[in-house]
Amino acid sequence: QVQLVESGGGSVQAEGSLRLSCAASGNTYMMAWFRQAPGKEREGVAAISRGGATMYADSVKGRFTISRDNAKNILYLQMNSLKPDDTAMYYCAAGSASSWLRRNGYGYWGQGTQVTVSS
Repeated sequence: QVQLVESGGGSVQAEGSLRLSCAASGNTYMMAWFRQAPGKEREGVAAISRGGATMYADSVKGRFTISRDNAKNILYLQMNSLKPDDTAMYYCAAGSASSWLRRNGYGYWGQGTQVTVSS
């Protein structure tokens, strides 16, 4: 059983930065950040394997950085150069070793943290 608790969301102006954190309990393998804007489907943003390999959605490449501290069991998402289109509820997820950005590869989800970017 894995429990995930996100923090770090908030409101920021365009071109600003935020860092999200996700504290995990239990054994974690692939971890990821997803986001869901009103009226849209939940989409994968970034994923990281236990060994540190990463994958990003094209829309955030070069702006977002995913990382993890395995000793503390914490997942991070550093978000720079934020855009209004990044406004969404951001969710932390834990899945199997091959989940990457496939939503159905994740069985554990946090409650979400809201990110709002104003122009």
